[in-house]
Amino acid sequence: MSKLQHKQTGVIVFTDFKKPKIKMFYYILLGIMIVIALLCLIPPLWIMTSSVKDIKEFFQIPPTFIPKTFQPEKLVETWKKLSFMKYYVNTIFVAMGSVGFSIIFNGLAGYVLSRLKPKGSHILFQIMMWTMMLPASVGMIPLFKNIIDVPVLHINLTDSYWPLWLMAGANAFYVIIFKSFFDSIPKDYIEAARLDGCSDLGIFARIILPLSKPVMTVVTIFTINSVWSDFLWPYITLKDPNKYTVMVKIFTMNGQAGYPADMRMIAVTFAIIPPAILFIIFQKKIMSGFNLGGIKG
Repeated sequence: MSKLQHKQTGVIVFTDFKKPKIKMFYYILLGIMIVIALLCLIPPLWIMTSSVKDIKEFFQIPPTFIPKTFQPEKLVETWKKLSFMKYYVNTIFVAMGSVGFSIIFNGLAGYVLSRLKPKGSHILFQIMMWTMMLPASVGMIPLFKNIIDVPVLHINLTDSYWPLWLMAGANAFYVIIFKSFFDSIPKDYIEAARLDGCSDLGIFARIILPLSKPVMTVVTIFTINSVWSDFLWPYITLKDPNKYTVMVKIFTMNGQAGYPADMRMIAVTFAIIPPAILFIIFQKKIMSGFNLGGIKG
């Protein structure tokens, strides 16, 4: 196979590939991605269309993807019967607290690792990277024990939103995103603030955070999406039905009398719509978050 080496970069470029073959490869790859996208889109679309069918068509075999009957009034009836706005408000409240904890505590951790760099910070960063390789189930039991009996304070945080907020404030992925972004901020701003007598915490609040609106936006979007789709920890920690989040409420509907299958489908539709809207509006910022999370050598 003939090859050509670039003089400056030393990169070897193969020259005997024909353009039609490359185009064919791209078309095949594009077709595979379209098929995968359709496989991911069909289930939620089928749920949303099935939720407005009448009960006979809902249980029809074979099922219909495009509904022959259309009953939008079922959406309003289900919303009122389930008092779904209450669970929306609960989830939004959890999301707001999680966003605050995530930005403040993860941002402070990223600031320490990026700018203050105390002794052992490099080792701490490596350990933090290793924790991302561990399955989440490994720490479930120790974490739950800390929730039911907080060390030193000896208080029980179950049936409250505090465990969910605290866990949002200890996310290694967000710390890495913050650190990567803070590394790109010029040191001149920080040195000028120190000359003016600003403390390290003041520099973080007055200099770093105002310059970090892009990364804060990305972390906010990621946190809201994570909170909205989270089921396990809200289900474990929340005992009062009036505090349930959207996902916990949908799960508790299974097996209970008075909740037919079409109503459960409508409840799932209510859960799908907000994150779908969030992704459509902030798609570019969500994708840019993966670039912000890149680790610099």
